Amino acid sequence: MSTSPRALVVVGGDDTHHDLLGAADVLTRIGASAGFATSPAVGMQRFVDARPETADADVFVLYDSGASFPAAQQAALAASVAAGKGVVALHMSNVMGDPEGADSAFHALLGNHYLSHGPGHHEGRHRIEIVAAHPITEGVDDFELFDEYYEFAFAADDHTVLAERTRDDGVRIPVLYVREVGEGRVVYLALGHDMRAWGEPPFRRLLAQAIRWAGRA
Repeated sequence: MSTSPRALVVVGGDDTHHDLLGAADVLTRIGASAGFATSPAVGMQRFVDARPETADADVFVLYDSGASFPAAQQAALAASVAAGKGVVALHMSNVMGDPEGADSAFHALLGNHYLSHGPGHHEGRHRIEIVAAHPITEGVDDFELFDEYYEFAFAADDHTVLAERTRDDGVRIPVLYVREVGEGRVVYLALGHDMRAWGEPPFRRLLAQAIRWAGRA
């Protein structure tokens, strides 16, 4: 009998600006729609001596804001990805910790760290442009959604940008990219602040296909 691949949606942090409970529910449903046996979990202190729900996951979907993530836990996650697991990190998950300090292992794995919301308003309706063909972007055309703006700095050049937005001043900002780390796969999607984004069909399709790609389904 075949076994479904497994996804673990991990939420955490104490930033009340983000709806962790809502995210846990919606993202778990999207993972299930991608064909994964998907469960929600709280907190990043789970990768050292991992319990079965973590150890058996094929892909981790992260929606974490300021969550405690000790260096040993970061190293354990990075090792599991290098050995073949996947990570799909959403929105503010690139804010955790100091990319130059004890949290450098996670940022090296993710491949970016948060800079700011950019100039002007921190959220609004904007257009997302698909800029590369990939299994994650298959069947998704350019679309609009209301979301919070995120800008970040890449840690290295070993990534492929799949989608961008254009600021009012004409500067193009990446919102979706992929990279490979050892035998594993990493996706970062800057979108997904709340239900105004989570409810958009293009967002849901991108995320479902990101989970399938990162989880090698």
